[in-house]
Amino acid sequence: MGLLANEWVKIFKRKSSFIMIGILAIIVVVAAIGITFVNSQDNVINDNGNWQAALEEENKDLKEELKSTPGPYKKEIERIIAENEYRISHDMPKVTSYNVWTFMNGMMGLVDIVALFTIIIAAGIVASEFSWGTIKLLLIRPISRAKILLSKYITVLLYALFMLAILFVLSFILGAAFFGFEQNQPHLAYLDGQIVARAQIPFLLSQYALSSVGLLIFTTMAFMISAAFRNSSLAIGLSIFLLLMGSIVTSIIAGFFDWAKYLLFANTNLLPYFGSGTLMVEGMTLSFSLIVLLVYYIIFLVVAFWAFVKRDVAA
Repeated sequence: MGLLANEWVKIFKRKSSFIMIGILAIIVVVAAIGITFVNSQDNVINDNGNWQAALEEENKDLKEELKSTPGPYKKEIERIIAENEYRISHDMPKVTSYNVWTFMNGMMGLVDIVALFTIIIAAGIVASEFSWGTIKLLLIRPISRAKILLSKYITVLLYALFMLAILFVLSFILGAAFFGFEQNQPHLAYLDGQIVARAQIPFLLSQYALSSVGLLIFTTMAFMISAAFRNSSLAIGLSIFLLLMGSIVTSIIAGFFDWAKYLLFANTNLLPYFGSGTLMVEGMTLSFSLIVLLVYYIIFLVVAFWAFVKRDVAA
């Protein structure tokens, strides 16, 4: 606990840590203000009260489109058709403007910003000790190197959790203040060919947690590079590049080769397994993706700890 407290103090002695929190808060505030100006005042589709007929007509067109749609995109069309049918049968018109829940769901994209900031912390938490020369003072303490490195890693994870909590709570507060709770509908998830209604808060918590899987993996990778190469610039640059480009490159490869499913970036997005989005490679399962992620995660940690514990760090 003493090591954790020490690392936590180190993080918040840096002005950059507060700047990152401020940037995240400003982005959420600006998003709420911007959406307020462009958001329509009508919360439901206005088809002279005949929104059911509009959805039925949409489904008719989608079913025709489905006949010529390639495999990877069929599930998304099937999801829209099933959702429209569910809305018609349960008298639930679509919500077309923001309320607190749709705002929070939209702000989930900022998890990538949290990942970016956490990568910066993870990349510097070990490498900076070498660049500042403080690593010698740290290692003369009667504590094993493994415990020292573990305390740094746990601190990085706590910082990520702290930033995610700020994002979630601030999105809720601003969403409620700017858009209210009108048109409070459950979330409609598409699972195993069926629409399932879910309460909004548990759904959003699960979505934020699933979106954080990539954050965990990329942060651990940045931490590994920092520990192995003692270079924060390399860790930040490489990790951010892979964060931004990894999925794009993997999706291109997946269009030609099935072995793309073994790549890290094909498995970091677990949302499709819970009714949001489509899989990058057909035929993948949740258990397969979890195993692949676990293998990469273990490799990153083993390399980080081996490099820090075994190599000569006194220099």
